[in-house]
Amino acid sequence: MATLPARAGVSFRHEHARGILAGRPDVGWFEVHAENYMGAGGPPHRLLTALREAYPLSLHGVGLSIGGEGALDTGHLARLAELVRRYRPESFSEHLAWSTHEGTAFHDLLPLPYTETALARICAHVDQVQEALGMRMLLENPTAYAVIPGSEIPEPEFLAAVARRTGCGLLLDVNNLHISATNLGFDALAWLDALPLSQVGEIHLAGHCVDVAADGTRLLVDTHDRPVAEAVWQLFARVIARTGPVATLVEWDADIPAWPVLAAEAATVDRLLAEAAAPADARAPALGAAGAPR
Repeated sequence: MATLPARAGVSFRHEHARGILAGRPDVGWFEVHAENYMGAGGPPHRLLTALREAYPLSLHGVGLSIGGEGALDTGHLARLAELVRRYRPESFSEHLAWSTHEGTAFHDLLPLPYTETALARICAHVDQVQEALGMRMLLENPTAYAVIPGSEIPEPEFLAAVARRTGCGLLLDVNNLHISATNLGFDALAWLDALPLSQVGEIHLAGHCVDVAADGTRLLVDTHDRPVAEAVWQLFARVIARTGPVATLVEWDADIPAWPVLAAEAATVDRLLAEAAAPADARAPALGAAGAPR
């Protein structure tokens, strides 16, 4: 199966669909949430069929509950496998999180303790997904807002172990990493040192908000409703200086802006990827959040 081009990708939104399909903007690829296309047909599938004919495609899952204690929902997995068969995406990814328990869906991506028991369970789930889909999946690092009691294995080592045991790839969400490092007070670069960056098949960027408590304590919240923050751009540049160009998505899931805003974010990604690919002596000055040299 083909892989995504090492360019900027953008979340596909119905608000932009008509303009995208008519104008064919210069975007490397598009991502859709798999669960939005699990119906049998109708307008969503007509749009996705037209998009797939024009662009490489990434399916991103939010409902498999890879980290859940129970068995995977075989009906959900069958619907996902049908989507993969129908659209042949270049990539499929899911989260290192859980979202269901005993048949109840919580519509959130919830954290789990990183233990040997959890590692064995998640590896079994990843194996089951990859066998059902007939393709390698990518596993995404989550956001963290508190230390989960009972964890025994550092997160990057846990992700590395899943990749090693199952052959899956990793999806590095740089915004999630920045949020977690800020909220929990750890060094994001040291975290990256422990991650097998050679297994990263896709990168995500997104916006976040900052909540400030009465005592001045700051908490970063993963909202996907605004431009990528300067600190995230800078961390992204550090990542791709190590990895070289990697397919990178600009996620924007709420308060959807006009298309030119998303296109500008994607253009900044493409400029940074080109910078990472250039010989060291030919590289331009570092780019700020707006894409201007600093």
